[in-house]
Amino acid sequence: MTMNLFRQSPHREKLHAAVCAVLGLGLGTVAMPSAQAQSLTALYDAARAYDATYQSARSQYDANLARAEQARAGILPTAGLSAGYSRSDFENTNPVVNRNYPTTTGTVSASQPIYRPANWATYEQGKRQVDLAQAQLDAAEQDLIVRVSQAYFDVLASQDSLAFVRAQKTAVAEQLAAAKRNFEVGTSTVTDSREAQARYDLVIAQEIAAENDLRVKKLALDQLVGKANTDPTPLVTPSTLPSPAPNDVNSWVQQSQDNHPGVRQNLVAVDIARLETEKAKAGHKPTLDAVASYSVTRSPEGSATSALNTRSNVGTIGVQFNLPLFAGFATQNRIRETLSLEDKAQSDLEATRRSVAQGTRTAYFGVISGLGQVKALEAAEASSQSALDANKLGYQVGVRINIDVLNSQSQLFQTKRDLAQARYNVLLGNLRLRQAAGTLKPEDLQIVNALLAR
Repeated sequence: MTMNLFRQSPHREKLHAAVCAVLGLGLGTVAMPSAQAQSLTALYDAARAYDATYQSARSQYDANLARAEQARAGILPTAGLSAGYSRSDFENTNPVVNRNYPTTTGTVSASQPIYRPANWATYEQGKRQVDLAQAQLDAAEQDLIVRVSQAYFDVLASQDSLAFVRAQKTAVAEQLAAAKRNFEVGTSTVTDSREAQARYDLVIAQEIAAENDLRVKKLALDQLVGKANTDPTPLVTPSTLPSPAPNDVNSWVQQSQDNHPGVRQNLVAVDIARLETEKAKAGHKPTLDAVASYSVTRSPEGSATSALNTRSNVGTIGVQFNLPLFAGFATQNRIRETLSLEDKAQSDLEATRRSVAQGTRTAYFGVISGLGQVKALEAAEASSQSALDANKLGYQVGVRINIDVLNSQSQLFQTKRDLAQARYNVLLGNLRLRQAAGTLKPEDLQIVNALLAR
């Protein structure tokens, strides 16, 4: 009987068109980008030039490169120049001689390490420092990509929430007006009007909260990118969300073991600790240097033994050998210390690998779960829309009450909010998965950019 009433109702097409118009009005700000809307890549480029955290990491990278270059000094030659001037007062009583005379000196010296194992170990550590600096910078860059994407999607999600709340407010307002009209003509009770009024007041409160949330999210994005009044380009819907490629969690875990910046940093730390042990062992080893010097001493008014103008030039060249014999057991204890630190670095590497593998698996299954949620919510959205249409028609013909329509409206708009958030979570999850695997690059943002409204 109910289905026959639905089919025969002359208001069905009219009501359905009204519902679609309400939804279209509420979602218009989401589907259509403004003329000043910025893409994700554009805002990332702005953040890369402005974000203080990333700029700090960049400066630290430059400093680490300069520190690594300092390590080469121990294997390169050194040279120095020294000069001096003095004036002597000479007095002799027998025979009586009083004379003042100046003396000037100048020396040029040079040294070239021939065999210094500790210096070579330091030089090798310097080269590892370059790799460490690069891994640290890569981590900072990947973190910036995720932070910008998170702030970007937070704004879009807040915009969606506000649009859905306003659309719901419009729908509830129409339902409230209908309940009042029906009460006036005697076809419904005052309960319907009060229920609709209560639901309308609740939506007003939700709208205020949604407006504030959007304001806060936009301020966060503005601060991150260094621009005022940013307006992210919205996502095109419906759109095909990217799936993880390769579609195998073990492949992603394997990539993380080779590419993750944290793993790379710990690998470098192990090498540096091993070289530190080599430096400590060098405390027992001899050193050999090539040395050369040339000095000039000039006394134009003589010296203590002669009044004649004198000048002496002395040049030397040779090798200098040094062999440590005993250092109070400092070298032995230093070796024991560095060996323990080497074991610590190896343990830290293993802990990092396990943590990265777990994080990669979590990120992968998060994306897979998110894709499943999107499909389920898309089906739920269609079902909720059908339920709302049915309840509206049922209310018109008297087989449903007002609260049924209001509940159907709330369910529909909540489903739409959840679906929009699930789409953003999948896109962000793909970026986080690449970050967990250590392969995230700025170029990966183009995948997201292709899904944005143009």
